[in-house]
Amino acid sequence: MMKKIKPLAFYLPQYHPVPENDEWWGKGFTEWTNVAKAKPLFEGHDQPIYPADLGYYDLRLPEVREQQAQMAKDYGVHGFIYYHYWFGNSKQLLERIAKDVLETGKPDFPFCFCWANETWSGIWHGLSEKILAEQVYPDEKDLIAHFEYLLPFFKDDRYIKVDNKPVFIIYDPNHLHEGDPYYISKFRELAKKNGFDDLYIMASNKLRDDLLDYKSLGYNGKISNAFQKAWGPYIEAKEYISHYKYYKNRIKGLIGIKRKKQQQVRMQNAELVVNDLKFEEQNIPTFPCILPNWDNTPRSGYRGIILDNNSPALFEKQIEKAVEYLEDKKYPEPFLIIKSWNEWAEGNILEPDRKNGFAYLETLKKTLHKHDINE
Repeated sequence: MMKKIKPLAFYLPQYHPVPENDEWWGKGFTEWTNVAKAKPLFEGHDQPIYPADLGYYDLRLPEVREQQAQMAKDYGVHGFIYYHYWFGNSKQLLERIAKDVLETGKPDFPFCFCWANETWSGIWHGLSEKILAEQVYPDEKDLIAHFEYLLPFFKDDRYIKVDNKPVFIIYDPNHLHEGDPYYISKFRELAKKNGFDDLYIMASNKLRDDLLDYKSLGYNGKISNAFQKAWGPYIEAKEYISHYKYYKNRIKGLIGIKRKKQQQVRMQNAELVVNDLKFEEQNIPTFPCILPNWDNTPRSGYRGIILDNNSPALFEKQIEKAVEYLEDKKYPEPFLIIKSWNEWAEGNILEPDRKNGFAYLETLKKTLHKHDINE
């Protein structure tokens, strides 16, 4: 019999001020800054979006983190994947929330880390090629310091494990391999020296093309990039065309649309993408990843991309495909990855907003319950 599916949702901690963001973007900057200042880029563009029950929260408040965890638990989310930012030379950003979760023991809700090992630049925010925080892998001393920082989290009873192996997700496997090809094996050695059977290391879904041999690189599993693969052809094939002209020409089946001179935003129809969504296994366990919605124009303006016509019904279709995929897999844990819990400036959320309320959360709970998998 199939194990109970465990939905894990990516969780962004950038909802409190930090000195670096104050310097780069202005005093008091948080993710809400981009969300609140967003404007519609064309007629009918649903921006800005507004949070509902939790409001414009500050994650430094423990009550907010408790409310989030309870909400997630009530609707069938098994745990959060906290983004973790270690840039090398012991440089971190946005570590405050994880620190508070560890020290207080609250919320009592499972979690693990995704190491977002990439350089922060300002290119998507109008700062051209400016490097804000560079991701480096300086030496073994820094690697050990990184592991020692993570160790108290790994030892926490709430930390998500596969058997006695803490789950640790690498956002950019290619960047890590080029920066230090021995990082993973050294991390594993340190885990075993500290009482664990090993680490359960997963690659994220960052790379659309599966050109890496993840098994040879030392990964136990990976997050499926099936959504990127289904989405990619629509992103690449469409010019920057208007909302109206896009649908007018899709209906007529016309091709060869000419680019207009005025700024336009890239749009894709969510139904086309979800219809093409197909989860496939690589040479290691490959966990399905689903997206409720996407519109990163609050963060990136006309450089952004909109997945249009999202709906709880399409989200349900994704969940159904994921469940069907996992049914015949004998994975140690049947993780279902959801991107994301609260990436508001990417319009990528499970948390309730004023338009949809709890519709996406209710869909998750209802669909898994229907299969008697997540009661």
